Amino acid sequence: MHEYQDALYRMRLGHTDRAISRDRVLGRRKLGELRAVAVDRGWLDPQSALPTPAQIAAVLAGRDGDTDAVAPLAKRSSVEPFAERIRQWFEQGVQGAAIHAALVRDHGFVGHYSSVRRYLNKLKESQPPSATMILDFAPGEAAQVDFGAGPVVFDPETGTEVRTWFFVMTLCFSRHQYVEFVLDQSAETWQRCHHHALRHFGGVPAKVIIDNPKCAITRAVIDDPEVQRAYAECAQGYGFVISPCPPADAAKKGIVESGVKYVKRNFLPLRTFRDLQDLNRQALDWVMSVAGQRTHGTTRQQPLALFELERSSLRPLPARTPEVCSWARLKVHRDTHVQFDYCLYSVPYKLIGTYTTLRATSHQVAIFNAAHEMVAVHPRGRRRGARSTNDDHLPPAALAWKMQSSVYCLEQAEQIGPACLALVYRMFGDRVLDRLRGVQALLRLVDRFGKERLELACARMGEVDRVSTRTVRVMLEKGLERPPESAPPPSPVYQGQARYYRGKSSASGPTLH
Repeated sequence: MHEYQDALYRMRLGHTDRAISRDRVLGRRKLGELRAVAVDRGWLDPQSALPTPAQIAAVLAGRDGDTDAVAPLAKRSSVEPFAERIRQWFEQGVQGAAIHAALVRDHGFVGHYSSVRRYLNKLKESQPPSATMILDFAPGEAAQVDFGAGPVVFDPETGTEVRTWFFVMTLCFSRHQYVEFVLDQSAETWQRCHHHALRHFGGVPAKVIIDNPKCAITRAVIDDPEVQRAYAECAQGYGFVISPCPPADAAKKGIVESGVKYVKRNFLPLRTFRDLQDLNRQALDWVMSVAGQRTHGTTRQQPLALFELERSSLRPLPARTPEVCSWARLKVHRDTHVQFDYCLYSVPYKLIGTYTTLRATSHQVAIFNAAHEMVAVHPRGRRRGARSTNDDHLPPAALAWKMQSSVYCLEQAEQIGPACLALVYRMFGDRVLDRLRGVQALLRLVDRFGKERLELACARMGEVDRVSTRTVRVMLEKGLERPPESAPPPSPVYQGQARYYRGKSSASGPTLH
């Protein structure tokens, strides 16, 4: 309103609308409308007092009680017919662009998006201001932790560029911080960064204030959050309390939020990094030589100087560093394995279809059943797709199949006899068909018929030059593994002489001598 008041003052001095507009006070159209209102109200009389901004605003808005004299400047907004609907959407948190699109699409609104934006700004201004308070912390009372997006660096192992994130832990009293760049935001990386940060500080704060990342909080609610089991073990091992912020309320950890912005704006710009190792080396040097030596904008002191006062208030590090671990609830597949981090680990076959609990450290994987009993231990897989199988976990049939390899079968055949060994060699020598199952079935016939009979059957197979497990089995079932007894020799009386013999009682035909 002060611009309108200035325009009225210059009108009293006799300045034209063109001259006032040339000085960019108001546009000529608005000046013309204002002059008409001023003449009607007597505001241009030099003997009267210049109206105050509040009086001008009341007249232009029609709030002075004279509805007939409402100034033409009080334009009716194009969104007023939809005011209540827009207010409801605003309270629901719908964005202005979506509101404008819905009005155009469903309600025939022809106004510009700026009309909707101006009305939403009025609604925001009408809301009562939200008050905040400064959070003060005693030395050693708390630290705040957060992740931020880092630069892309070269990975010498893969020969490609990889994305990074950076972990920041800031002590709330001194503002001294620890910064580490990592390649992921997993639960194990989260814990490992805590270990490095606490060793960097040389002590443990009483409380760690965090946001609600999935690597730390499994259920983010304001009244009853659930902490990752592995992170809870880390907190118990070091003796600090986990304090999650309410969801979507970053102001509760504004100290570390400012620290993240400080890293992005002061450390990352105008620097080059060879790889992740070089990135972390430069970050640590920057923390000690730049960030720690600056005069902090809130405390007005150097973080490292305040840290010297805070150091003695930190709790001592534990004698035994807690293990970096992960917990997972996994279902046992039909192949007697569970899958964790793209690796497979076997469990006893009787647990197929049930859920187990897995605890993984950097070197070992332990699996527990529903009764919290350890049922399997494996070395941690180092590459994706790795599989660790304990033969004792396999079902009997699968174990028997796995144990009966070609070498094992040859050893068993040799114990039966040379004929059996020769037949097995011939079966393994088939260049078209894999006969391992046939050999295993052949050797299992020992359980039914014994070594001696099986050896005889294999010998007969060698005589007839045949390779068939089924033929051997049928032969043994019918008792044909032995050769038939030889026929008795002919009578010496008839040797060399061809005769027919017929008894004396025969009455048919003469006897041939």
